[in-house]
Amino acid sequence: MITTWPAPAKLNLFLYITGRRADGYHNLQTLFQFLDYGDTLTITPDNSGDISLLTPVDGVEHEQNLIVRAARLLMQQAATAGTLPAQAGATIAIDKQLPMGGGLGGGSSNAATVLVALNHLWRTGFTPDQLAAMGLRLGADVPVFVKGHAAFAEGVGEQLHPVEPAEKWYLVAHPGVSVPTPLVFNDPDLPRDTPVRDISHIMQAPFSNDCEATVRKRFREVEQLVSWLLEYAPSRLTGTGACVFAEFDTESAARQVLELAPKWLRGFVARGVNVSPLHRRLSGQDAIT
Repeated sequence: MITTWPAPAKLNLFLYITGRRADGYHNLQTLFQFLDYGDTLTITPDNSGDISLLTPVDGVEHEQNLIVRAARLLMQQAATAGTLPAQAGATIAIDKQLPMGGGLGGGSSNAATVLVALNHLWRTGFTPDQLAAMGLRLGADVPVFVKGHAAFAEGVGEQLHPVEPAEKWYLVAHPGVSVPTPLVFNDPDLPRDTPVRDISHIMQAPFSNDCEATVRKRFREVEQLVSWLLEYAPSRLTGTGACVFAEFDTESAARQVLELAPKWLRGFVARGVNVSPLHRRLSGQDAIT
C-alpha cells in the first residue's frame, strides 16, 4: 500500500527571545501557524524490518536524516511497548519543496509526518502527546507539527497552547542563502531580554521577530528582501530565516506582488491554516491515497 502524506511549512508569526538558559538554549515566545504548502512524503509500509529512503539529501548521511531518525525512533519505542508489527518496515520518498535553512520547519515537519503516518500505518497506538514527546528528541519544532494545530509556544518552543490566529494569505520569499540557526543564536548582539508577556497582550501589539535585526545585519540578501517586501505589505522574518513573509488579506493581492518580484526573488503564495494539512489527511478530510 503506497500512501502520500503532507509535510507542511510553518511560519513564526512572531518570535521573542525572553532569556538564555544555563544549557545554552534560549527561552522563546512564538506563534506557530501552518501553511497549505510544503513537502510531500510517499510512504510504503513493508515487511523488510528496515527503513529505506529513496531520496537522500545531499550532504546529509542516511542515518542522520530526520526522516530516517524519526522512523527508527518510532520503531524502537513501539518495539519496547510491544506494539510494533513483526518485520515492520517502510520505504519512504520525499518531494522536497521547502528550502533547507529557510525557517519554514521543513526538516521538523518531515520528521513529524513520519511519526504520525507510521504510527497510523503500523498501528503502533501512540497518542499525540506520546508522539510529540518523541518528536522533541528530534528537534524543538517537531512537537507542533505532531500536534497539528496553530499554537502559542514557550520554553524552547515545546510548551504549546492552541490558538486561532487569523488565516491570512502570505507571500513567502527566499533570498537564496541559508541561515545557520546557531550563527544567529550565538550572535552577541542578539536581543535576549524581551519581557515575558501573556498571549492576549502580545496579540494586541504589532508582531515582530527578535532575530530579524541580527539576520538582516549579517546577510545583505535578507536585508534586501525585507526592504523590498515592506514596500507592499507588513513583512518579517520567520524563525531564524532565511525566508521572509509578507501578509495579505486575499490571495490575489499576494499574487499581484509576487508578479512584481525582481528576478533574484524566489517565492510562493500560500494560505495560513490553523489545522495542519497533515492532520486533515489523518482525520479523513483529505483521503489517504
